Amino acid sequence: MTETPPVKHQSHLRFHLPYAHLNNAFGNDWFALKAESFARFFGTPLFLGSQTLIVAVWILVNAAGFVRFDAYPFILLNLAFSLQAAYAAPLILLAQTRQADRDKQHAEADASHRESLATENRERQVLVCEQTAQLLTLMQQNTKLTELTWDLSQRIEKLTHEVHRLLTAQGSGPEPERTKDS
Repeated sequence: MTETPPVKHQSHLRFHLPYAHLNNAFGNDWFALKAESFARFFGTPLFLGSQTLIVAVWILVNAAGFVRFDAYPFILLNLAFSLQAAYAAPLILLAQTRQADRDKQHAEADASHRESLATENRERQVLVCEQTAQLLTLMQQNTKLTELTWDLSQRIEKLTHEVHRLLTAQGSGPEPERTKDS
């Protein structure tokens, strides 16, 4: 019988390794990594809460008259929001582009992994078919041997009975007469 090869315990990320050397359009330098983390921060509850608190304090301080650095139409506040939007939009696009690149690389690695699994599955199915055929052949041979053993046992039994009959027939000869006493 054919022995199955031992199973190798490999990392499930082994199909991602060929893509590890690739840099995306924005690279992996300090600026790209910090810009992406800052863009991710824009969508967090901490950022939204902080911004809301700052705007509320800004308006309260200026409207109540504690400090008058930005009067009622709050033009400086609008300018700050415009500046924030001018930087936020490209940073968010940068983060989305980098994520899309990672998603594409992961999708390619996953497709390669699925193809490898399918190939291994086909190989296993062929091996199972071969082993099933071998088992069927062995079972047929076993059945033939069992039938042959049974047939030989029957012949031995017949020969034993015949030898016994012949031996008892030769050895008995004429029977001695029996008397009434015996």
